[in-house]
Amino acid sequence: MPEGIFLLLVQSVLGSIVNAFMVGCMFVKISQPKKRAETLVFSSNAVISMRDGRLCLMFRVGDLRNSHIVEASIRAKLIKSKQTKEGEFIPLNQTDINVGYDTGDDRLFLVSPLIICHEINQHSPFWDISKAHLAKEELEIVVILEGMVEATGMTCQARSSYVANEIKWGYRFTPVLTLEDGFYEVDYNSFHEVYETNTPTCSARELVEMTASTRLPLTWSLASKLNQYAALDEEKDQPETDQPETNVQGSNKMEDQAEMNGDISNVESRL
Repeated sequence: MPEGIFLLLVQSVLGSIVNAFMVGCMFVKISQPKKRAETLVFSSNAVISMRDGRLCLMFRVGDLRNSHIVEASIRAKLIKSKQTKEGEFIPLNQTDINVGYDTGDDRLFLVSPLIICHEINQHSPFWDISKAHLAKEELEIVVILEGMVEATGMTCQARSSYVANEIKWGYRFTPVLTLEDGFYEVDYNSFHEVYETNTPTCSARELVEMTASTRLPLTWSLASKLNQYAALDEEKDQPETDQPETNVQGSNKMEDQAEMNGDISNVESRL
């Protein structure tokens, strides 16, 4: 009789352990973040174009689900062969690409597709790369998007990459947000679409040097110079009151106009 009670107790304990183990396995399988990461999408191409007067490298990310990724963050690395000054060859050298770490722009709130922007400045690995140089480069940009699943709190990670021929110079992304009846709608059919835009083909370094040498701001445009010419013509048409002073001012205006013409010809020839 005591043996029967003992066996019944052991059976009950083992049954509870097996049930708990099976339920745990099913829960882990269901809550795996792998499937959630598949709903995080990246644009098929990266683009390089002007933004706020600077050359920028951009790509787009989006979330196909209505439930948001919590604490989403993004980072990017450039993988490219490198040879040091001492002659050492590093086949897969990794360089960080700043996508807003210092400004907090790397922290994402993916309620709609976002365009991630990397400004090409003197600290960028693309500082000396022009359009012609990019076509000959052997490089790869690896993009990593991380966050926590809202329902389970588990961390998920999605990755994508862009090689040199997947980086389009002189293009921008087509807008995917439209406002209808007071609500924004996202058209994911246009998520990967780009359109061509006027962009200098020189490197960011050459663009900054040309702008500095001609003393023109990065936001220089032909329209702004034409407006200055119109202002000079209006002043020239004003009646003359003091002949000596007018002659001096007229000569100064002619010198300014000649200098502007030279600046425009220099910029157009270099671009």
